[in-house]
Amino acid sequence: MTAPVRLAVRAILMRDDRLLLVNAYKGRDDLWCAPGGGVEPHAALPDNLARELREECGLEIAVGAPCLVNEFHHARRGFHQVDLYFRCEILSGDPDGPWVDPEGIVSHRRWVTRPEMAGLRVKPDSLAAVAWGDADAPGYDPLEPILP
Repeated sequence: MTAPVRLAVRAILMRDDRLLLVNAYKGRDDLWCAPGGGVEPHAALPDNLARELREECGLEIAVGAPCLVNEFHHARRGFHQVDLYFRCEILSGDPDGPWVDPEGIVSHRRWVTRPEMAGLRVKPDSLAAVAWGDADAPGYDPLEPILP
């Protein structure tokens, strides 16, 4: 039996030409992504994303337009996830202040410039192009393997 596809929402959150990244893969401090997480049923996608940012980063956000659909998978483990990315803005909270993720998944967050991001392991591969609005940035990023 195949596991269901997991749906998640993620925030493209920029400040001073820096993108917010988190280590949202438990036990992998060397792998970075945009903050967000799994969608709970019967809640709108923007509400799910606002909840995730409150939990993961202690921030209240305004959720804007969607800007990327990304899929990744691990065929051997039967894992397949679809991430929906939205452009967001901070409404309140300290973007540099202390916080604790109640689920214990996110332990680090950082604001990175594009050159700094180029030196990190980041998923999805298209994240920088989307975040900085490159003309050739994809709206849909097809199935890519998750790192082992």
